[in-house]
Amino acid sequence: MSEAGGAMLQFYAADLHLHTALSPCAEREMRPDAIIARAEELELEIIAITDHNSAENVQAVCDAARGSGITVWAGMEVQTREEVHLICLFDTCAQALALQETVYAHLPDLKNDERVFGPQWRLDAEGEVIGTVERLLLVATNLSLADVVGRVRALGGVCIPAHVDRPAYSIIANLGFIPPELELTAVEISHFSTPKGVRERFPQLQGYTLVGNSDAHRLAEMCWRNTFRMAAPSIAELALALAGRDERGTWVDGFQL
Repeated sequence: MSEAGGAMLQFYAADLHLHTALSPCAEREMRPDAIIARAEELELEIIAITDHNSAENVQAVCDAARGSGITVWAGMEVQTREEVHLICLFDTCAQALALQETVYAHLPDLKNDERVFGPQWRLDAEGEVIGTVERLLLVATNLSLADVVGRVRALGGVCIPAHVDRPAYSIIANLGFIPPELELTAVEISHFSTPKGVRERFPQLQGYTLVGNSDAHRLAEMCWRNTFRMAAPSIAELALALAGRDERGTWVDGFQL
C-alpha cells in the first residue's frame, strides 16, 4: 500500500470479462453464486460481468457477491456494426441497464433459436432460472464504435476493445488500427497471448495499456491476470490506472503495462 496525493493506493486482482449463462455461448454453470465462489478461490477482488449485448444478470451477480468482499462492476460486451466487441464497464447496474436500453433498441429484431445458439438464461443470485431473453443477443448492433464509446462515456463508464489479438470480433482484425478520435487508453488481450508477444505482433498497439482478462464462458476459464494499483475499486480509479496517471498502474502477468 502506498500514498499518492493524499490517496492511499493498493493493489487489486481483477478479471474484467466474464459471461454468465445469459450469453448463449456460455455454459449453464456460469451462475452468479458459482462465479463468486470461483472468484473467491482465485482471490480476485474485482470482477466485471460482461454478457453479450445485455446486462440482465448483473444485479444477480451483485446480489450473490454481498458479504464476499468482491466488487462486481456492471458491464456488457457490445458488438458494434463494425463487428467489433467492446467491453463496457460501469460502477452500477443502473448505468449498465441504461446502456442496455440503447443496445436493445439497436439490435435486429431476431428471435434466439436455442437449438442453434443455446439458451439465454436470466438467473437469480442462487443460480435458479427466472426467465430467458428471447431476442437474439449474439449478433451485431447497428451502433458504431464511436456511438458506443460516446454513450458509455456519457454514462460514466469505460470502454476497452476486447481480445485485440484474435482474428474475429477484434478492432485490429476488422479495422487494422484503433481510430485515434476514440481516445481509448487500453485494449484487452486474450488468455492465449502474452503481453510481450502482443507487443511484437501488433506495433500499432504501442502506447496502449494492455489488459488481460479471461473472457470466461466456463468456470475453469476464470483467471487472475490483472493487477491494478488504485485508491478504490471504482471505474474512475480504473480509468486512472489504465492511463497510468497519479501513480496508478496496470500489471498483466506481473508486468507493468
